[in-house]
Amino acid sequence: MCQHQPPCPPADAADRDAAHLVAHHPEQGWSLLCNGVLHFEDTGDLLPDGQVIRPCRPARRDRQAV
Repeated sequence: MCQHQPPCPPADAADRDAAHLVAHHPEQGWSLLCNGVLHFEDTGDLLPDGQVIRPCRPARRDRQAV
């Protein structure tokens, strides 16, 4: 459990990615947060209960040649 004061957001909170880093592996594209969330560089998350949070990617706009 989180020992920080104030405590980090829990894994099921909307702001779960604001938790402190426990391990950071940019060469592999993931970080482990204090609340047990695996956060991936594509903005996806894997929660401690196994639930997958899909990456949040901006909508793609096709460009037209002028």
